[in-house]
Amino acid sequence: MKQTTGVRNIMDKQTIGKLKAWKQFSPYFVKKEVPAKTTLLQEGKISTTMYFIEKGCLRTWINNDGKEITTQFFFEGDSVSSIESFRTKQPSLYSIESLEPCILQTISQKDFQNIIEDSPGLKKDFEEHLFKRLFQTQKLAYSFLKNNPQKRYEELIEQYPHIIQRIPQHYIASYLGITSVSLSRIRNRR
Repeated sequence: MKQTTGVRNIMDKQTIGKLKAWKQFSPYFVKKEVPAKTTLLQEGKISTTMYFIEKGCLRTWINNDGKEITTQFFFEGDSVSSIESFRTKQPSLYSIESLEPCILQTISQKDFQNIIEDSPGLKKDFEEHLFKRLFQTQKLAYSFLKNNPQKRYEELIEQYPHIIQRIPQHYIASYLGITSVSLSRIRNRR
């Protein structure tokens, strides 16, 4: 029963499906607890699992000549997978790692695909969720093109103040495309 409650809370927050519709699929979800700094998916591997965060924080990152570049942060209520890899069975473009101890609800690619194919309403909700994620990614990309690091940091604080409270500074700097020293200077100017 605890497993169903976790899925219920996540689905409500995610708004990717109606509670009644998702509840019938709770047997497909598996609860997984992982410590901080656990790699859930390595860049170049095929994603076979989707994660729904019940508690904790995950990040996605890419390796650029040995340097880790953080691309996104995910928190309670978010779903995470390398969706391109998950849907196409192609190698993932990025890694997924826990930044805090996490409680995750997981579902396999096969089970998720069956649920989506058998439930047109959930499929539509999931497509809407993907469009929202695409929009967020586009906003971030445009911010990198038109804003300086100071402005990107200000937008981050305004839109996602919890990131500043929970994420180590070097990951935030990487996400903003700057060094930790530059981020310290920006923070001191405020």
